[in-house]
Amino acid sequence: MRHTRAKGEPRFPDGPKADPAGSHFERRIRSFQPRRSRVTAGQADALQRLWPVWGLDIDGQRTIDLGELFGNARPVVLEIGFGMGEATAEMAASDPGTNILAVDVHTPGQGNLLGLAERNDLANIRVANGDAIILLREMLTPASLAGLRVYFPDPWPKKRHHKRRLIQPEFLTLAASRLAPGAVVHCATDWEPYAEQMLEVLTAHPDFENTVPDGGFAPRPGHRPRTRFEGQGLDKGHVVNDLLFRRVQHRDAPHEAQDGPGTAQYPTG
Repeated sequence: MRHTRAKGEPRFPDGPKADPAGSHFERRIRSFQPRRSRVTAGQADALQRLWPVWGLDIDGQRTIDLGELFGNARPVVLEIGFGMGEATAEMAASDPGTNILAVDVHTPGQGNLLGLAERNDLANIRVANGDAIILLREMLTPASLAGLRVYFPDPWPKKRHHKRRLIQPEFLTLAASRLAPGAVVHCATDWEPYAEQMLEVLTAHPDFENTVPDGGFAPRPGHRPRTRFEGQGLDKGHVVNDLLFRRVQHRDAPHEAQDGPGTAQYPTG
């Protein structure tokens, strides 16, 4: 007999919380739109069984020890927005020496990625639920990340919604504080006006330099798989642009750790 949840009963008692940060933080402009869609039986099973082991609710109430979270001292790349997780799992499998902390608010995707990690024995994936800004600002330590990936974020195409786009100067400043010198920010989008904005703000930001010697967009690196979403965009005639910018070490900032975590392997252009 089908179980009917009582009002207020969590959807997955041992899984991700609906609003992990609660009312602890101000309601800033959200760069993401929570999506509520059907969770399959397999995804639900993965959420129930694997979330206590590989899941992380972004509550903003504690600082994360990434070495403890993953059980090793390997470099950690933060991925913001992973959809259904197929590309994340493929990247984790091809680079077992790099840990991936993957953040999203899409419950079916969280369950799907957990299932992929289990089936493919990918111990270098952890799945985080909630607002990536709170994760960066409240829960990660300076220079603790070896890279940042933002693939196909919501383009918020309407002009009045542009302020909701994730890649903005303020976000890059926050991200820079958590990235080790030499770490690479890798963005990809099939929305050309957003790609141009990304290029503009990344080029202008003092904490980053383009890995492409002459500036501009980068060729799609081999480590980024082509996703189903990307394929749909290409079928519609969209142009996909990749941007790879390196976190620079400022000569006048000796506090920036030179011996932070290793960085993920990226081409230098």
